[in-house]
Amino acid sequence: MAIVRGRAKTDSGSKYLLQLCKHWGHKFEVEFSENRGQVHFPSAVATMEASADALLVTIETGDAQAVEDLKDVVAKHLDRFAFREAPLPLNWSAIEDC
Repeated sequence: MAIVRGRAKTDSGSKYLLQLCKHWGHKFEVEFSENRGQVHFPSAVATMEASADALLVTIETGDAQAVEDLKDVVAKHLDRFAFREAPLPLNWSAIEDC
């Protein structure tokens, strides 16, 4: 299982979390509240958490290529919704690789 976590510094994390979850909710199973959301992609699960100064994204998958693909997809969609702050870099780090 590969797990990576990305952090984007923003005061609008909750707003972007809601927009991303609603957007992906048209194609995938999604659960969300104001400060936490989870998207069940075909090959991975992305969990988002909003704090006062950041949006945290955790991607969990058994497919190493899916991690790289999904990191790119999340970053591009975040920049689309955060166009006033874009580019809004997600600083990724590996949490676990078993």
